[in-house]
Amino acid sequence: MTRFAVRAPDATSAQVCLFSDQGAETRVPLDPGADGRWQGEVPGVEAGQRYGFRAHGAYEPAAGHRFNPNRLLLDPYSRAITGELDPSGPVRDVPPDDPSWSLDSAAYVPRSVVVDDAFDWGDDAPPRTAWTDTVIYEAHVRGLTMCHPDVPERLRGTYAGLAHPAVVDRLVSLGVTAVELMPVHHFVTELAVAERGLVNYWGYNSVGFFAPHGAYSSAGDRGGQVAEFKQLVKALHAAGIEVLLDVVYNHTGESGTGGPVLFMRGLDDGGYYRHGPDGAYEDVTGCGNTVAVGNPGARLLVLDSLRYWVDVMHVDGFRFDLTPALLRTEHGVDLQAPLLTEIEQDPVLSAVKLVAEPWDVTGEGYLVGRFPPPWREWNDRFRDGVRDFWRGRSDGVRDLAYRLSGSSDLYAVDGGAPSRSVNFLTAHDGFTLRDLVTYEHQHNEANGEHNRDGSSNNRSWNCGVEGETDDPAVLGLRRRQAANLLGTLLLSTGVPMLVAGDERGRTQRGNNNAYCQDGPLSWVSWSDDPGWEHLTGLTRGLLELRRRHPTLRQLNGDPVWIHPSGRAMEHADWFDPGLATLGMLRPGLGYGDPSFLAWLHAGADPALLTAPGESGPVREWELLLDTSGDADPRSDGLLVPGRTLLLLRAR
Repeated sequence: MTRFAVRAPDATSAQVCLFSDQGAETRVPLDPGADGRWQGEVPGVEAGQRYGFRAHGAYEPAAGHRFNPNRLLLDPYSRAITGELDPSGPVRDVPPDDPSWSLDSAAYVPRSVVVDDAFDWGDDAPPRTAWTDTVIYEAHVRGLTMCHPDVPERLRGTYAGLAHPAVVDRLVSLGVTAVELMPVHHFVTELAVAERGLVNYWGYNSVGFFAPHGAYSSAGDRGGQVAEFKQLVKALHAAGIEVLLDVVYNHTGESGTGGPVLFMRGLDDGGYYRHGPDGAYEDVTGCGNTVAVGNPGARLLVLDSLRYWVDVMHVDGFRFDLTPALLRTEHGVDLQAPLLTEIEQDPVLSAVKLVAEPWDVTGEGYLVGRFPPPWREWNDRFRDGVRDFWRGRSDGVRDLAYRLSGSSDLYAVDGGAPSRSVNFLTAHDGFTLRDLVTYEHQHNEANGEHNRDGSSNNRSWNCGVEGETDDPAVLGLRRRQAANLLGTLLLSTGVPMLVAGDERGRTQRGNNNAYCQDGPLSWVSWSDDPGWEHLTGLTRGLLELRRRHPTLRQLNGDPVWIHPSGRAMEHADWFDPGLATLGMLRPGLGYGDPSFLAWLHAGADPALLTAPGESGPVREWELLLDTSGDADPRSDGLLVPGRTLLLLRAR
């Protein structure tokens, strides 16, 4: 006996539709229940059963009603989803006078699957890594493993592939403590993208907030994806690695008017989506719709989903895509919005890692520095400031000092901890680290949008030549600049976030919006790329230093800022637009932990750097990192080439 229930408060009737392996459909009427639910029990239904819903009612878009019983609907609470969206069929939202209104969509849409939740977790326990010790690695389930030579071919691109010891061991040896998975909620490809012969690769187009994406399962999509995802979490936990999910609750894969009818639109359009006074969809996400989490039904769906992933799937936290879109009330963006308040007060959700992407596609949705504890934030001010410094566009070193010290201008004003800043230089959207020093303009022609998509504000520098080159001088500068950027990220106060493949010199050939590129362009190559191997060693080495030395991840006390001449920085120095060099002294915390001195020199010309002398806490230094490889020790200091990062440790 299996109990089915679906929320459709304005429907006049509803049915659960069961599908045999041969495709035959059996429709079972559901009874009205409390809170707008339709429910019923069906005997003989077991795990693996495919099903969907049909909801009858009025088609009045201005009133929030888009019922059409010819559209088979997914269960918003599906634990697993099977099948693909076929755009060639009658899947769109159309009015009753359209010829396709009366055509059945069942053969063209995915279906929900009944799942058995039983799983042997054994002694699985969350690592609960402190924020001060956390290093995040943003990765795509498919892209991380598709080219890995030690992962069996049948497991590549799957949860099982990511859980393979060859991959887990690489993550551990690199020094990351948390893997942030790009969306694994079941998603579909946008109709316009499919019409161009492409697919949605990134996954920011959800149609199942509880269901692990079926195509990432080596065990099939009839429920096997659930156990396989749990096994992935268990394997990463056993290695001491946390699992964070990049979750997309701000919009869904149903797009805007004329988009597909797949689940929420056909059940309660007015309750699940935000609409303007004229009934049109409000779109602050750039994806056609905005989920109305201010409404109780939509908010409960999101909260239930979050608790499910923590309680049942054992994940350790979430990064919320376009978080301000979830905070909209009738008064605009509100940091006291019900969803945020309920998450903060929930005993389960408030105890896991919560990371906000603190902006949406509107100006009023830019909230960097404003989210309260326990939230952390993606810090685009760090990204932009560090990029500008190393490309020679920073107007001095004042902004750089803020970014190095945990963005104290954003997070210390209200007594907040510097670990509230998730520092990043690259992310899934935008250039890779290698492309950041290779291209100044996006090259997205392969996306089929005439290179009009993606950001043109890249804050990148190609080192004199656009695109790949065999010029040894340009290549040498690019490799040094990549090391400078990566080193700055890993030496800064806050929570560092790396992007899979950046530590290997991964390139997307200038594509800064590869959302629809499911192929080698987006996949991580595990073959050594001559000339870029140094980034792996640099990453591993600095993360090991960071792990061993609390001085490098301390949160209390500002660094001592050093002028290139060896004296402490003075007030006027912070407003010198020509200053392109800064020393950051981290005094040792005692107990045998030494002091560290980092020099960041972004000027094009060589510079003589003088360590703190008689007035400083130490005199002698050991050189640990020199991105130029040519620092020249002299009696009066270190002579370094242009654009060099150094790290020294007190003897």
